[in-house]
Amino acid sequence: MAARPQPTARRIGLGHELRQLRKEAGLTIAEAAMGLHFDESTLQRVETGWKSFRQAGQLRELLERYGVTDDEQVDRLVALQREASSREWWTGTGATMLSGMPRFLGVESAAREIRIFHPTAVPGLLQTEAYASSLHELHKPIDETTSEFVQQSVQLRMKRKEALTRDGDPIKVWAVLYEPALRYTIGGADIMREQYDALAKLAAAENVTLQVLPQAGRGYAAFHDVNIMILGEGLPTTVQTDTAWFTVAVTDKPREVGRFCRMFDAMVAAALPPSDTAKLLHQLSREITE
Repeated sequence: MAARPQPTARRIGLGHELRQLRKEAGLTIAEAAMGLHFDESTLQRVETGWKSFRQAGQLRELLERYGVTDDEQVDRLVALQREASSREWWTGTGATMLSGMPRFLGVESAAREIRIFHPTAVPGLLQTEAYASSLHELHKPIDETTSEFVQQSVQLRMKRKEALTRDGDPIKVWAVLYEPALRYTIGGADIMREQYDALAKLAAAENVTLQVLPQAGRGYAAFHDVNIMILGEGLPTTVQTDTAWFTVAVTDKPREVGRFCRMFDAMVAAALPPSDTAKLLHQLSREITE
């Protein structure tokens, strides 16, 4: 099976290597960029994985400044730069995205494991198409979005879901489902029953762990969504949350990653065991009425 293209992961990986090489050379970002064919702002964004150099020559002159002379190492980093500059899977779809969404999608597509929680809804990666459409329609007059935006967003969400069931290397997902969110009716009883059934089927998959945080419990529950993306291969674990300003916030700062991990661990400790999930979902499906 061919490897999935992961330009964002390549940019993050290249940025980490370049930052390490700069530190080994004893240079600040300003000193490293001085007199080269790019400014320090560009180098800073390259090091954090937000962009790649426009030309391989820019990377080569930076490596020369860092004292990297080994041809194999230079060629490897140039090849990594080339991969980092390729197109992501969603490029060309025409989808209009929220600020920060492309960065999030790139990191998510490179993740080996994702841990998620949402306080008011089923997490997006686990939603059925009907549930996602109804949820977007509910928010449409508030966010003043268009029908075209809703359709594009739902299709993008369904495309992201394919990572859970792809052949060979499905992504691992560990989700804490908040019982009040599961009981919050989106789109009507039929749509909710379909969503419950889809969750029960996912819960049976080897790569998916679903736990329910009970409504009657006294344990910790986060007030906002939690998304922890574990990349592996020496890349930093990254966290994401939606903001009240209709943007997507993504960071790999250790302090924020640690905070999100503690939040998730606390909810896992208060949640019911995974073996109880399917039974509770079937119960909710029987209880719901129009």
